[in-house]
Amino acid sequence: MKVQTISKLIALSLITATTLQATNGDNLIGIGAKSRGMGGTGIAVSHGAESALANPALITSVEGTEISFGGTIFAPSITTELNGAPGAPVPPQGSYDSDADLNMIPEVSIATKIDDNWYIGIGMWGTAGMGTDYSKAAFAPLTRGQFGNFNMVTNLQLLQFGVPIAYKAGGLSVAITPVLQYGNLDINYRTPTPVGTIANVGTGLAQDFGFGFNAGIAYDFSQDGVKGLTIGATYKSSIEMDYDGQLTTATAPFRLSLPDGDTLEQPEEYGVGIAYEMGEHTFAFDYKKINWSSAKGYGDFGWEDSDVYAFGYQYAEDNWAVRVGYNHASSAVVEVRDPRLNFFNLLGFPATAEDHYTLGGTYEVSNAFSVDLAYVYEPTSTKTFSTAGLGLPFSSLTTDHREDSLSFQLNYKF
Repeated sequence: MKVQTISKLIALSLITATTLQATNGDNLIGIGAKSRGMGGTGIAVSHGAESALANPALITSVEGTEISFGGTIFAPSITTELNGAPGAPVPPQGSYDSDADLNMIPEVSIATKIDDNWYIGIGMWGTAGMGTDYSKAAFAPLTRGQFGNFNMVTNLQLLQFGVPIAYKAGGLSVAITPVLQYGNLDINYRTPTPVGTIANVGTGLAQDFGFGFNAGIAYDFSQDGVKGLTIGATYKSSIEMDYDGQLTTATAPFRLSLPDGDTLEQPEEYGVGIAYEMGEHTFAFDYKKINWSSAKGYGDFGWEDSDVYAFGYQYAEDNWAVRVGYNHASSAVVEVRDPRLNFFNLLGFPATAEDHYTLGGTYEVSNAFSVDLAYVYEPTSTKTFSTAGLGLPFSSLTTDHREDSLSFQLNYKF
């Protein structure tokens, strides 16, 4: 592919990577329509070029060159209710709907077979993010006792660029993907001051680049007499990002001390998977551990580690396939003793999604061209955290969080 074409794809991805409201914490449950249709599984079941991030060792299923281009239309629904404090001089402030409710997440994957042992790829993926937008909500009267919902606006976007390199010998495949991550973060809100004016809190958009890697291994037991059985394992390094002034400025009015300052580190994670193909039927299971609590920034805000369980099933005929799946991870955002953390987590970064139900399919238009679709549904999760002790007219926040998303992908093989 010409360098000019690749540059255009990078530019398109950066333009279309808008606010994400992701699922396992702030991570998408899967990258690509095939994975998302099977509950986010991909550590032991290959999805061709799409496997570059899930387990790069599985791009070894590509027989020539494969290009996958697509994205996810994400439609989160987030409503936060401010629950009035007992004896407060004003009534409860009511509920607010976030306007960050429709986003586009890009995905481009390319993989090619060099020879019988070596494979290489390249890709750009929107991988994670989160945010809310209450900027259009009515602002409360300018008195010390009525803060409304602060017109809170948050926006975290993450885009990764990677080059998977895989080696295959017999049933064993190993791979590594060096990763360049681009991220931007914006936090701003409005608050009345004791003298009756409005203070705008925020420094504008902050951006950074970080480096990390993904490593993967897979073993196909077919040559050992167990046809269709594959196991895999992956490791993703942490990626440190520094968003100059964002976190410290946003938390300063609350006198919240952040040991890691403006650093927000995407956490390391590791996982194992098993897949079994029996004729037209494929079954897959993945387990992942995401270490939010030890990641800089996330640990400061009290995020907890996530255990992610993903199940997927595929039924495939000659030119079509259907997929279903289920993905579960307990919420990384939990209620803590510090009401200031509860306030920022639930109003600004409500990464509380837990259960996801998925459906997908593929149709091969020709031997070279196919189309993938996937739908992911996350039913409403409701969390209530205490904000008592902050001197606000509400003693707690209740957030309802639901997600719907539709992924589409075009694949070309040659």
